[in-house]
Amino acid sequence: MKNQNLPQERRQRCEVWTRVMGYHRPVSAFNAGKQSEHRERQHFTEQASHSQ
Repeated sequence: MKNQNLPQERRQRCEVWTRVMGYHRPVSAFNAGKQSEHRERQHFTEQASHSQ
């Protein structure tokens, strides 16, 4: 895929959603404390289990 640079006026803000307490909510709707907590989260990938 070719890397493209768009002019600032053609760019669109991306809305990030996450699941909190069983509900999907946009991060922009969180209060300041919850937004800060979301920024500090550490993401990880769990390896597949080796069942026999």
